[in-house]
Amino acid sequence: MYKIVIADDEVWVGVGIKKMIGRSGLPFEVIAEAPNGIRAYEQVKELGPELLISDIRMPGLNGIELMKKLVEEENPVKVIFISGYAQFEYAQEACRMGAFDYLLKPVEEESLNAILERFCRLRENQAQPVVETEIGAGDPRIRKIISEINLRYTQKLSLGELADRYGLSIGHLSTLIKKETGMSYSEYITGKRMEDAKRLLQKEELSLEEISDMVGYHDYFYFTKVFKKYTGISPSVYRKKR
Repeated sequence: MYKIVIADDEVWVGVGIKKMIGRSGLPFEVIAEAPNGIRAYEQVKELGPELLISDIRMPGLNGIELMKKLVEEENPVKVIFISGYAQFEYAQEACRMGAFDYLLKPVEEESLNAILERFCRLRENQAQPVVETEIGAGDPRIRKIISEINLRYTQKLSLGELADRYGLSIGHLSTLIKKETGMSYSEYITGKRMEDAKRLLQKEELSLEEISDMVGYHDYFYFTKVFKKYTGISPSVYRKKR
């Protein structure tokens, strides 16, 4: 099991991340939670985790100062930063300084899992983290990524897979997608699937199970749950209203 320390002065954020890690099924264990940078530094020194998930802005030592201190001491812990959308430039700078990756608040479970999976792959392969390619919103490459998503959104297409293919960190790709579309990766995928489902529900010859499968959900009950959250009503009720 890989050991993780979580550092965030907002307790509920740390609790949420810990629950996500527990649900992931990946070989990680949260061994400590710190309310500030100073306590996080002490816990990393004392407990020797493989990963530190830290907020960028914290009292005592902020995330950047904390990582600098650990780097200067040649501590091998890998750092994943959490930042608000307004501070993602700091997280990008942190990645250039050697941070493993970063997540935007509110932390999405899919993005967190993708980063943890990449950590596992790199450890297993004894490889180094991918060198992030400089790419900005409006760059032809991000439009190419969006085009690929538009072609493959009904398939099993993970954010981690896209990040690896285009030489980007998951955090940076997530930020670029949000800048380009106004939505997170999962929101964008869900929106496209749900709009397809709404169109398909007008075709009476298709069963709800067939529609669920056609838009990328192979669990009908999960599809119903997502559709109801998106539209406010179930697929069967939506069909009757049309």
